[in-house]
Amino acid sequence: QVQLVESGGGLVQAGGSLRLSCAASGNTFSSYNRAWFRQAPGKERYFVAFISRAGTITYYADAVKGRFTISRDNSKNTMSLQMDSLKPEDTAVYHCSARGGTSFVTTTTSSFDYWGPGTQVTVSS
Repeated sequence: QVQLVESGGGLVQAGGSLRLSCAASGNTFSSYNRAWFRQAPGKERYFVAFISRAGTITYYADAVKGRFTISRDNSKNTMSLQMDSLKPEDTAVYHCSARGGTSFVTTTTSSFDYWGPGTQVTVSS
Protein backbone atom coordinates (compact mmCIF):
# COMPACT_ATOMS: atom_id res chain seq x y z
CA GLN A 1 0.00 0.00 0.00
CA VAL A 2 1.11 3.54 -0.76
CA GLN A 3 -0.13 6.86 0.59
CA LEU A 4 0.57 10.00 -1.46
CA VAL A 5 0.33 13.70 -0.56
CA GLU A 6 1.05 16.59 -2.93
CA SER A 7 2.38 20.02 -2.00
CA GLY A 8 3.68 23.16 -3.68
CA GLY A 9 0.59 24.40 -5.50
CA GLY A 10 -0.44 28.04 -5.52
CA LEU A 11 -1.06 31.14 -7.61
CA VAL A 12 1.54 32.26 -10.12
CA GLN A 13 1.72 34.78 -12.97
CA ALA A 14 1.91 33.51 -16.54
CA GLY A 15 5.52 32.80 -17.44
CA GLY A 16 6.42 31.97 -13.86
CA SER A 17 7.43 28.71 -12.22
CA LEU A 18 6.24 26.33 -9.54
CA ARG A 19 7.68 23.12 -8.15
CA LEU A 20 5.25 20.46 -6.98
CA SER A 21 6.29 17.65 -4.66
CA CYS A 22 4.68 14.33 -3.82
CA ALA A 23 5.58 12.58 -0.58
CA ALA A 24 5.00 8.84 -0.35
CA SER A 25 4.66 6.55 2.64
CA GLY A 26 3.96 2.85 3.00
CA ASN A 27 5.68 0.34 0.77
CA THR A 28 9.09 0.90 -0.82
CA PHE A 29 8.91 3.97 -3.03
CA SER A 30 11.31 2.61 -5.63
CA SER A 31 8.98 -0.33 -6.32
CA TYR A 32 6.44 1.92 -8.03
CA ASN A 33 6.17 3.71 -11.32
CA ARG A 34 4.73 7.18 -10.82
CA ALA A 35 2.99 9.92 -12.76
CA TRP A 36 1.35 13.34 -12.56
CA PHE A 37 -2.16 14.05 -13.82
CA ARG A 38 -4.21 17.24 -13.80
CA GLN A 39 -7.90 18.06 -13.81
CA ALA A 40 -9.56 21.41 -14.50
CA PRO A 41 -13.16 22.18 -13.47
CA GLY A 42 -15.62 20.39 -15.72
CA LYS A 43 -12.82 18.51 -17.49
CA GLU A 44 -11.47 14.99 -17.45
CA ARG A 45 -8.31 14.07 -15.58
CA TYR A 46 -5.46 14.22 -18.10
CA PHE A 47 -1.98 12.76 -18.12
CA VAL A 48 0.95 15.14 -17.57
CA ALA A 49 4.18 13.19 -16.96
CA PHE A 50 5.45 9.69 -16.16
CA ILE A 51 8.58 8.39 -14.45
CA SER A 52 9.65 4.77 -14.02
CA ARG A 53 10.69 3.04 -10.80
CA ALA A 54 14.37 3.92 -11.06
CA GLY A 55 13.78 7.23 -12.81
CA THR A 56 15.42 6.04 -16.01
CA ILE A 57 12.31 6.41 -18.19
CA THR A 58 10.33 9.64 -18.45
CA TYR A 59 7.49 10.67 -20.74
CA TYR A 60 5.52 13.91 -21.11
CA ALA A 61 2.25 15.03 -22.58
CA ASP A 62 2.73 17.18 -25.66
CA ALA A 63 1.10 20.15 -23.93
CA VAL A 64 3.85 20.34 -21.29
CA LYS A 65 6.87 18.95 -23.14
CA GLY A 66 9.84 21.29 -22.85
CA ARG A 67 8.30 23.21 -19.95
CA PHE A 68 7.78 20.59 -17.21
CA THR A 69 10.36 18.22 -15.73
CA ILE A 70 9.51 15.15 -13.64
CA SER A 71 12.04 13.69 -11.19
CA ARG A 72 12.21 11.47 -8.13
CA ASP A 73 14.43 10.91 -5.13
CA ASN A 74 13.88 7.35 -3.99
CA SER A 75 16.05 7.79 -0.89
CA LYS A 76 13.57 10.41 0.37
CA ASN A 77 10.40 8.83 -1.04
CA THR A 78 9.59 11.97 -3.01
CA MET A 79 8.69 12.88 -6.56
CA SER A 80 8.70 16.37 -8.05
CA LEU A 81 7.29 18.24 -11.01
CA GLN A 82 9.20 21.37 -11.97
CA MET A 83 6.88 23.62 -13.98
CA ASP A 84 8.41 26.48 -15.95
CA SER A 85 6.93 28.97 -18.43
CA LEU A 86 3.49 28.41 -16.96
CA LYS A 87 0.41 29.29 -19.00
CA PRO A 88 -3.20 29.93 -17.93
CA GLU A 89 -4.09 26.64 -19.65
CA ASP A 90 -2.01 24.86 -16.98
CA THR A 91 -4.53 25.85 -14.29
CA ALA A 92 -5.84 22.66 -12.67
CA VAL A 93 -5.72 20.43 -9.65
CA TYR A 94 -2.56 18.34 -9.95
CA HIS A 95 -2.55 14.76 -8.64
CA CYS A 96 0.37 12.42 -8.17
CA SER A 97 -0.14 8.71 -8.72
CA ALA A 98 1.67 5.39 -8.46
CA ARG A 99 1.49 1.84 -9.78
CA GLY A 100 3.48 -1.35 -9.61
CA GLY A 101 4.42 -3.60 -12.48
CA THR A 102 7.15 -3.34 -15.05
CA SER A 103 8.79 -0.09 -16.07
CA PHE A 104 6.97 0.83 -19.24
CA VAL A 105 5.06 4.01 -19.99
CA THR A 106 1.35 4.19 -19.26
CA THR A 107 -0.73 7.36 -19.45
CA THR A 108 -4.27 6.37 -18.47
CA THR A 109 -5.83 6.98 -15.07
CA SER A 110 -7.04 3.38 -14.92
CA SER A 111 -3.47 2.08 -15.03
CA PHE A 112 -2.54 3.70 -11.70
CA ASP A 113 -3.49 2.22 -8.36
CA TYR A 114 -2.75 4.99 -5.84
CA TRP A 115 -3.64 8.68 -5.87
CA GLY A 116 -2.95 11.77 -3.81
CA PRO A 117 -5.74 14.25 -2.97
CA GLY A 118 -4.32 16.91 -5.29
CA THR A 119 -2.93 20.43 -5.07
CA GLN A 120 -4.35 23.49 -6.84
CA VAL A 121 -2.25 25.33 -9.41
CA THR A 122 -3.64 28.62 -10.73
CA VAL A 123 -1.86 30.59 -13.45
CA SER A 124 -3.06 34.16 -13.98
CA SER A 125 -2.67 36.09 -17.22
